[in-house]
Amino acid sequence: MTNHGGKSVFIASAVIIFGLVIAGAAFPVAFGNAAEAALTSITELFGWFYLFSVFGFVVFLIGLALSKYGKVRLGPQDSTPSYSFFSWISMLLAAGFGVGLVFYGMAEPMTHYINPPYGDVPAESEAAARYAIQYSYFNWGIHQWAAFSVVGLIIAYFQFRKGQAGLVSSVLSSVTAKHPHVRPYASWLDVFAVVATVMGVATSLGLGVLQMNGGLNAVFGLPENGFWQFVILFVMFCAYMASTWSGLDKGIKRLSNLNMALCIGLMLYVL
Repeated sequence: MTNHGGKSVFIASAVIIFGLVIAGAAFPVAFGNAAEAALTSITELFGWFYLFSVFGFVVFLIGLALSKYGKVRLGPQDSTPSYSFFSWISMLLAAGFGVGLVFYGMAEPMTHYINPPYGDVPAESEAAARYAIQYSYFNWGIHQWAAFSVVGLIIAYFQFRKGQAGLVSSVLSSVTAKHPHVRPYASWLDVFAVVATVMGVATSLGLGVLQMNGGLNAVFGLPENGFWQFVILFVMFCAYMASTWSGLDKGIKRLSNLNMALCIGLMLYVL
């Protein structure tokens, strides 16, 4: 992407994001109601498509892995892994699941157990527990990773095998070369990806701040209010910037390894 194209994507993304933030801050109730209505409509209209798509991703990736294309390296054919298996898995889990699994890994099955998704299933029953685990595994198991993997593989293939930029629009490079009129739509695809990514990160940060504030309140009696949540958010922001600034090897890899060690320790403690 050219500098001009990159600036256009940045400006358009910033305008949309700040517009949503301002609207949410100025009209929180109305904005929340609109977002909830949009979510309900999308779920009701496209829920079936989502389920079929995710199932298709799983089948596609299994077939891809078992075929000759499963041996294609995401880099030069003679390249070797840059990280150990432990660090690779740690970075996948830390960047892919992150704070969401820490919270919803427990909260989601308990929510479905107390309030089953099906009305004819008694709450807090054996059937409710079974459905709760099934729903949780669907949301956090192989199906979620299949959705991640399809997008990640496409971007990585075009970046490391074709030498394209690490952008979602790179997948359209072969199309835009033959059909120049498609290029403006490619930029809007990047805008959509940026907005979706920022909103996802904001959700993770919000959950993390609430979790940490709640934990500090339970252990040290720290008040649960906006001031301390802002302080926690600022500390998390500084840690994030330091990790990003130090690079993948020194920052993100070390933090991911530490997260994995803490998770393993917590798992052993619970067991």
